[in-house]
Amino acid sequence: MNLSTHDPRTALMAAAVLLSLGAAPAWGQEVDHSMHHPVEPAAPVQETPAPQDPHASHHMPPPAKPAQQEPSVDHSVHAPAESASATDEPADPHAGHHMPTAAPPAEPVDHAAMGHGTVVDEDLPATAAPRDPIPPVTPGDRAAAFPDVGGHAVHDTAIHSYWLLDRLETWDADDEGTGVGWEALAWIGTDLNRLWLRSEGERVGGTNESADVEVLYGRAIARWWDLVAGVRHDFGEGPSPTFAAVGVMGVAPYKFEVDATAYLGESGQTGLGLEAEYETLFTNRLIGQWLVGAEAWGQDDPERGIGSGLSTLEAGFRLRYEFHRQFAPYIGVVWERAYGGTADYRREQSDDIEDTRIVAGIRIWF
Repeated sequence: MNLSTHDPRTALMAAAVLLSLGAAPAWGQEVDHSMHHPVEPAAPVQETPAPQDPHASHHMPPPAKPAQQEPSVDHSVHAPAESASATDEPADPHAGHHMPTAAPPAEPVDHAAMGHGTVVDEDLPATAAPRDPIPPVTPGDRAAAFPDVGGHAVHDTAIHSYWLLDRLETWDADDEGTGVGWEALAWIGTDLNRLWLRSEGERVGGTNESADVEVLYGRAIARWWDLVAGVRHDFGEGPSPTFAAVGVMGVAPYKFEVDATAYLGESGQTGLGLEAEYETLFTNRLIGQWLVGAEAWGQDDPERGIGSGLSTLEAGFRLRYEFHRQFAPYIGVVWERAYGGTADYRREQSDDIEDTRIVAGIRIWF
């Protein structure tokens, strides 16, 4: 086929063939650019100048590492491209900063594999064997913990003594004059064996109405308790009998001082005396003393004015102030009443069977 280059149709067909074969058109050939869309050049991008950082020249310590870091940005890539208008804009203050390379993100931690919820002894290495149990205590361990110190003397053989004038008091006995009463005790001896002395009585209008003295041997039979045995001698109006005495005395629970003594006299006369005391500490020096006492006899004794059965009952309260531990004045109130045959004998002699009196006295011991 004879193709003429001057035929427009022939030239277009030849160009299409050459394009389909990937060949570029010859320089001398005419190419129709009407099918191509021209690309307009992009306008130069002008960056907004960043504000000047007032702390750019300050040396700041590196910030604390957060739980999850974001990759740092190298601000040097943000420097504006050189152009005719960029010279008039302020420079980026962060353009020359060197930022540390961000650490790669931490991999997720498998908390289940770490054994959370299991108590681990930090003092032992992970591979250490479990501790052995505490070994049992041996006789050798006990002997080392409680060495023999040569024993301890429970009871002493030294001689000691104690003297107490528990009550020495007076009161107004109306028409009979002034009354005086006393109660005293003393002991001398060791911790186990003691000699006891006791005395109690009343004197009204210069006459002894009732009085007694006891001499007893005491043996400690328990903690705070003594067993006593001895003799008692009465003196006053009428005859002065003597009795064998046996009893106990000591401190009961809750600090009640108790004295119980049984008597056996001439002609088979028997008697029983009971007394209990309790002290209330209102202060270290102001102390109240409560007292209850009773006497009972097995037979009538008209010469002494004593009837069988319950003879007398006495109750009182005395409040003392200890200026010194061994010396204390007191005031108090005492109530006394006779019962049974004793009350009958007092009525025959025109005496009162019941009496309430206000007393004042002193308490001394050494």
